Amino acid sequence: MHYRTIAAFALFASSSLFAQGAPVATDLSYANPIGGNWYYAATATGSEATFADPSGRPQLTIRCTRAVRHVTILKPTSAAAPFLWVWTSSRSKNLPATYDAANARVSAELAAFDPLLDEIAASRGRIGFSTSGLAALVVPPWGDVGRVIEDCRV
Repeated sequence: MHYRTIAAFALFASSSLFAQGAPVATDLSYANPIGGNWYYAATATGSEATFADPSGRPQLTIRCTRAVRHVTILKPTSAAAPFLWVWTSSRSKNLPATYDAANARVSAELAAFDPLLDEIAASRGRIGFSTSGLAALVVPPWGDVGRVIEDCRV
């Protein structure tokens, strides 16, 4: 009897953790990227590319911190999430995420030479990002993204 209780609890805990995580594997190959533009900017610590919607609201930022050779992906959201799900035309991956309540965004950090960054920069026609099972933010992978990644590698 004791083992059944433990097994039932483990099943419940794992399913509720999954519900808090990223969406079930979704293929965004035919999803339309939202309208907007990427904006590249040099910063005191490296560089960043921000995708803003047609109203000028930032939807996604990819930031290089050159001193530590890290690339951070920042996505506005209203709630904490344990993962940031990233989709490219070659693969998708859950990244551990941190929630910044003061700025209402989640962030995930990658080493500058992580292969996922190359896949983001080379993705065909779109890249997608999501948290906590919400609909994916699909944006075009313009050259600004690759420029930030390269800034972190030199």
